Amino acid sequence: VYFVESGGGLVQPGSSLRLSCAASGFIFRRYTMIWYRQAPGKERGFVAGITSASGTTNYADSVKGRFTISRDNAKNTVYLQMNNLKPEDTAVYYCKAMDGLGVVYWGQGTQVTVSS
Repeated sequence: VYFVESGGGLVQPGSSLRLSCAASGFIFRRYTMIWYRQAPGKERGFVAGITSASGTTNYADSVKGRFTISRDNAKNTVYLQMNNLKPEDTAVYYCKAMDGLGVVYWGQGTQVTVSS
C-alpha cells in the first residue's frame, strides 16, 4: 500500500489549496476515504470523508462551507479543496482509507500552514 499526498504549503489567510492523495496497492473504489488533520500539540481530528459506494460526504463543523472532499476512482485519488483558509487550519493533513471490515491505511501527511 502506498500513498502520495501533495498540495500542501504556506499560504495567507483567505487563500485556497487543493490537497491530493493518490493511492496504490489496494482496491481504491471499495474504500471510504477520509481526511484528518493534526495541529501541533493537538490530537489528530476528522476533517472530511467520502464513502466508497455512493460518494456521500460529511464534514467537520469547522470546515463546512469552506472545504470540499471529492474522489476520482479512475485515478485512485481523493482530493480536499480548501477555500478561505484560516490560521486555525494550520496542521499536517493525512488521508486515510477504510473498508467495511476494519482495514485501515494511512498516508504520510502533508503540511498546510496558513499565516500572514
